[in-house]
Formats: sequence, C-alpha cells, structure tokens
Amino acid sequence: MMDIQVCVGSSCHIKGSALIIRQLQDLIKAGQLDRKIRLKASFCMDDCKNGVCVTIDGEKITGVHAANIEAVFNEKVLGRIKA
Repeated sequence: MMDIQVCVGSSCHIKGSALIIRQLQDLIKAGQLDRKIRLKASFCMDDCKNGVCVTIDGEKITGVHAANIEAVFNEKVLGRIKA
C-alpha cells in the first residue's frame, strides 16, 4: 500500500492544501486505486517556504499546487504503481 501525505499546516493550508487533497481523492477514485493508496493529512513538514508539501512513500515533494498535482500524481504515483 502506497502512503501519500499532504501537509495541512497553516502555511500549506493557506497555499491550497485542502484543494490538493480533494484533487488527489478524485485522481485516486478515477484510477480505482482506493485499495492501493492511503491518503493522509500531515502537520507541518518543515518546508513552509516551498509551497504545499506532499510525501509519497517517504519522498518529499515541494511546490505542489492545483496546476501541477495531476502531473505529480502521474509521475510519482502511477509511475511507481505500474513499475
């Protein structure tokens, strides 16, 4: 099972982490990946200056936003699931 964590600390919240979570939920549902991915919220990941932070199986990805989350998901999540 793959773990995805999205920072919901105050800085990331202001930068749109709630929207990122909703988009990830939609991508997971669309790909029928509910049984392969565990989506969680996380408090501060100590990288506030670099935008919304997401970890995918322990790999921190910074600068995530509504315009690039689908590309991040395709590369970092689907790429690992299919591999």
